[in-house]
Amino acid sequence: MTASPSSAYPYRLRLPGPITIPERIRQATARSIVNHRGPEMRVILEEIQQWIKPLFGTTAPVLTFGSSGTGVMEASLANVLAPGEKVLALVHGQFGERYAQIARALGAEVDVIESEWGWTPDPAVIAAKLDKDDYRAVVAVHNESSTGAVTDLAAIGALLRDRDTLLLVDSVSGLGGLELRQDEWGVDIIVTGSQKALMCPPGLGFASVSEKARKVIERDDRCARFYLDMRKALAVVDKHETAFTCPVSLLFGLHEALTMIHEEGLPQVFARHKRLSDAMRAGCVALGLPAFGDQATASHTVVVASVPEPLTGGAIVKHMYETYNTAIAGARNKLTGRVIRIGTMGLISEADVLTDLYFLERSLTALGHAVPTPGCGVAAAVASLS
Repeated sequence: MTASPSSAYPYRLRLPGPITIPERIRQATARSIVNHRGPEMRVILEEIQQWIKPLFGTTAPVLTFGSSGTGVMEASLANVLAPGEKVLALVHGQFGERYAQIARALGAEVDVIESEWGWTPDPAVIAAKLDKDDYRAVVAVHNESSTGAVTDLAAIGALLRDRDTLLLVDSVSGLGGLELRQDEWGVDIIVTGSQKALMCPPGLGFASVSEKARKVIERDDRCARFYLDMRKALAVVDKHETAFTCPVSLLFGLHEALTMIHEEGLPQVFARHKRLSDAMRAGCVALGLPAFGDQATASHTVVVASVPEPLTGGAIVKHMYETYNTAIAGARNKLTGRVIRIGTMGLISEADVLTDLYFLERSLTALGHAVPTPGCGVAAAVASLS
């Protein structure tokens, strides 16, 4: 039996996704359903297409699927691979591993460049590998939310610009909170999901497709696919339709989310994510939880903090939930017990960060961890914010 959280505090969803849905977006998803192929829906899809492209940094079409992020990761591969073709997977965390697993499941021959978790791939190592073998695709994770490291996509894209190899990128936990310049950086397909910095419920997947990728997708010798066939989606995207029945309510929510993002302004959204993640990281460090990984590539949408022995990440997560009704994340991979992860994506505020750190300090103290001085985490965050 799972323990019940304390009823003294409201429920706080502070994961690195899914995240708390702003009320404006919740209200939008409650609108009456309209004809998914009628004029009202076409207007919504046209405006979504117009407003979401700047988040990808592209003029290319962005395809919409009723899917999780993993579903569009699979779609990105199934649409460019022919059976037996080679993939180079850049792995520095759990979701890089997942991308490689999907490629293997589709019958690809997969080579892996694995970097130390918390550190990002070295472009020189990638270049050397590309000189030795021909690959249909390189797959990379933009924002590795299991470790909090952000990949230099521009450097990798530069290696592939004059090659036939495609660059496929998972930015499920990055897009909307971190800048992307798909066209400038030479990324061929970027996939993302609705439940993270896009501030919507889970259930929508998106994939932007470069002209270079489109030429490969339209070949007849690709992997078998039907629902996730990008050819079908590309055939109707300019008509402001989806190939199959779209999740109408979720798209109402996304339309509102994109409205909110552009009302704030993309540069301001990115700056806010950086400011709040910096403050959260400073507070964790002050409490005696060092930042995990290479801080030169630290994420702005998730803060990953190391947990000193004899504490475990699971114990902190459990205490935060049971005592303060606050859901943060640990790890379910090789970092199990060694880190905690707190989301800094979406419409969070300074108050959210300071509340997290206050509850975190009290949890650490209750678990026997001596913080340097009472209130030091909140004080460090306030100093960072100011």
